[in-house]
Amino acid sequence: MEEQKRSGAEQSGSPIEGQNLLEWYEALISAALVLVLLFSFFFRIIQVDGESMVPTLDNGDKLIVWGAGYEPQRGDIVIVDSYTSYGKPLVKRVIAKGGDTISIDYSTGAVTVNGKLLQEDYIAEPTYLGYDVEFPLTVPEGTVFVMGDNRNASLDSRSSYVGCIDERDILGKVLICFLPFSDFGVVK
Repeated sequence: MEEQKRSGAEQSGSPIEGQNLLEWYEALISAALVLVLLFSFFFRIIQVDGESMVPTLDNGDKLIVWGAGYEPQRGDIVIVDSYTSYGKPLVKRVIAKGGDTISIDYSTGAVTVNGKLLQEDYIAEPTYLGYDVEFPLTVPEGTVFVMGDNRNASLDSRSSYVGCIDERDILGKVLICFLPFSDFGVVK
């Protein structure tokens, strides 16, 4: 009698175990699908290529970028689409938006936007390197003026080669640096 109870319990346990395993697989597949959708439509993962954002970001840092419904704001670090001749996304900081007037005094390294001196505690050193763009410059509507934080080692909107960036070419705002773990954190 005990043997019958035991074999009955074993038989009734098998379908439950199989059903639990199936539910676990379904949950895992659903979670993977949600992650794929999130990273397809809302987030992107980008790797920094170069030294133009030092000291804020280093070459090889891996970033999570928010793109859905994003509108560029002054001070944001953004990813510019890879339409450039680099063939890779550009990582730069928004300095001025459409309608703003920017001026750079290369002798003092001072950057002003709409007549106000920027307090740039994030830069490697003052802006002494100039390119071919003349200042003062009024940024065209629908575009942004971007520069790297490593101003004297960055090809950016100061050069007509890059110029002002159309807002539609911005993939999104950098939120988090997640690799290497030593640099993990919110990017400001």
